[in-house]
Amino acid sequence: MPAKAPEPTPEEAAANDVAKISAEAQRVMTDAARRIEAAVQEGLEQLRAQSRVYADAAGQQIEEAGEYVSEQVRARPLAATGLALGVGVVIGLLLAQQSRR
Repeated sequence: MPAKAPEPTPEEAAANDVAKISAEAQRVMTDAARRIEAAVQEGLEQLRAQSRVYADAAGQQIEEAGEYVSEQVRARPLAATGLALGVGVVIGLLLAQQSRR
């Protein structure tokens, strides 16, 4: 019959318990970190997809606005020239006032 293993001392038993608890805590933390990383990755993918949709929509609107402006300039070239001249004068006056300060 094999000899019975000696019973651990209270200090050894406590050290074993601490080691088991530490290993379990590390396992739980690793599992939680994996879940958090997966949730963040999923959120980033959703954000990327949404930003692509918004960027595409904004690009489409800018393109349409550019076409509209081009059509209006072709339809009324004198009015467009006068408007551009007026905007230039206003910007020039604002810059001149700012440089005097």
